[in-house]
Amino acid sequence: MSSSNLDKIDSFLQEHHVMSLATMSGSELSVCNLFYAFDKDKLSFVVASSDDTTHIKNILKNQSVAGSVVLETKSVGKIQGVQFKGVFSRLEDSSLKSLYFKTFPYALTMNPKLWSIKIKEFKMTDNRLGFGKKIIWTRS
Repeated sequence: MSSSNLDKIDSFLQEHHVMSLATMSGSELSVCNLFYAFDKDKLSFVVASSDDTTHIKNILKNQSVAGSVVLETKSVGKIQGVQFKGVFSRLEDSSLKSLYFKTFPYALTMNPKLWSIKIKEFKMTDNRLGFGKKIIWTRS
């Protein structure tokens, strides 16, 4: 993927802060919404969630996840969204922890458990570039 395409994806992700995340364990499916911070250089999202949620219980059995971040609009010409696939794991990277708390400073008082999603694939739809225009990136 060219750096300009990754810049477009990053720019979109920086404008938003909530993702929908899908998980699966066996036949158990779960979808949730999570606040996120995104680090372009590490191609990782940072999210907070507790162990007692269905999606974390699923992730502890199957770390592969998929999700999306979308711009809600009724105007077809303005539709934008990013779909992703990645690997969900307990966050160990201190710089990513700092990014999350810089993005959501009020979360410090909650002492949340932080997780990362290392991106394997992005697909961005951006109708401002033409109807159905897709930008695709896959980790090599």
